[in-house]
Amino acid sequence: MDFEPTIRTVGTAIDTAGVGIILIGAVVGTVRFLSGTFRKHNPTMAYRRYRQGLGRAVLLGLEFLVAGDIIRTVAISPTFSSVGVLALIVAVRTFLSFSLEVELTGRWPWQDSRAQRQPAGRTTESRLEGTGQPRPGGDDPAVHG
Repeated sequence: MDFEPTIRTVGTAIDTAGVGIILIGAVVGTVRFLSGTFRKHNPTMAYRRYRQGLGRAVLLGLEFLVAGDIIRTVAISPTFSSVGVLALIVAVRTFLSFSLEVELTGRWPWQDSRAQRQPAGRTTESRLEGTGQPRPGGDDPAVHG
């Protein structure tokens, strides 16, 4: 049984979903931006939200596009040449995803979001003082001296 037409259709459907996600995200983000701007909200904050919403839509759309490429390449023509082209496409899209992630959050995807918010020189223990939260290791004097 020949699955190639089915695989191509599935890959194309996933690609179409990815493009649709990007387009819908752009339209929804633009409408929200324009409505927020006309309501006299802070234009800087409205612009920041617009960029973040658009960036998230692009990231999600890119994930779908990569999935469609992988399905078509691995299932239909797993030649060295096609896998090499796929690797290049995935590398470029991964770079774009990382760049967008840094733009949206101000940190690399592998960085802990709590480390970004923790002021320099403060330990976990000093941050917990006065909050009513237990110290790491409990209240055992042997642990804390």
